[in-house]
Amino acid sequence: MGEENLNIKAREALLHIRNWIMQYARFPSVRDLMNKMDYKSPRSVTLLLNDLEENGFLERKQDGSFKLIKDLENGVVARTVSVPLVGSVPCGSPLLAEENIEAMIQVSTSLARPGSKYFLLRAIGDSMDKVGISNGDLLLIKQQQSADNGQKIVALIDDEATVKEYQRNGNIVTLMPRSNNPVHQPIILTRDFQIQGIVINTIPFTN
Repeated sequence: MGEENLNIKAREALLHIRNWIMQYARFPSVRDLMNKMDYKSPRSVTLLLNDLEENGFLERKQDGSFKLIKDLENGVVARTVSVPLVGSVPCGSPLLAEENIEAMIQVSTSLARPGSKYFLLRAIGDSMDKVGISNGDLLLIKQQQSADNGQKIVALIDDEATVKEYQRNGNIVTLMPRSNNPVHQPIILTRDFQIQGIVINTIPFTN
């Protein structure tokens, strides 16, 4: 099993899958891959997915869908660690639950330092555009349950994840938007929320 066993079409499919996940934070559907690879039959895509699974690049989730667990090496020798990319998170589902992980992405150890846990999350909306986080950007998050004033955090409020600037004064916590859009207002809390991690780096979204 491995990269040497992949034919040209399997490699092409793997590149499409990787690029799709990086852009949309979800695994492409069979129809998405059919369109990308100009296939007329879903069977052709299914055979490629099975090939990628057999060679250790894809893994099936409990619901039968796939996630990317390994990418082509492309001659890269830099030290990296595998970081889970979280896709859409249903209300009530833990952020890093198995069903929410769309891929394992290789990230340089100069960014994701060994000894800590990290995950990648797709930013939605424009509530933090003043501090360089735009809709669609990928955020590298260091997992931790505490934060300092001024840090950008991922918070879980009523089972929904949000990215805001953390401000605490005594028992009062304010999650501040940093946006050019006035529709976004501060969220004032006490202890009824959870910090999932702090934003370490932003990877700009590109079409």
